[in-house]
Amino acid sequence: MARSKTRIVRAVFPNSTNHYDTLFGGITLKWMDEVAFITATRFGRKKFVTVSSDRVDFNMPIPGGHFAELIGEVVKVGKSSLIVDVTLMLEAMYEEGQVEAVKGSFTLVAINDERKAVPIFS
Repeated sequence: MARSKTRIVRAVFPNSTNHYDTLFGGITLKWMDEVAFITATRFGRKKFVTVSSDRVDFNMPIPGGHFAELIGEVVKVGKSSLIVDVTLMLEAMYEEGQVEAVKGSFTLVAINDERKAVPIFS
């Protein structure tokens, strides 16, 4: 599981913020889902699709002009599905340190070319 841990850093630019100069929630979810997908694929080396997200907590606003480090980790593996926890760490561009801003859990299922569920481990 450790080899599949995924880290991606994104800059929060004006084109991704709302009128409060904070990151749109939908963009946050998109970034988190992408990290969950990459993490699952690196873990199982299969085709995966997201089937649900569970309890995404927005603990603080994500202001423009900051970095967002998204960290995905596989936390549970079933026969054809797995759960990836994704954490978004907020980091000021010109200061040291990070704080947890968002955390969520995503369930993904391994599929074949016909989009039917398949075992993760064959």
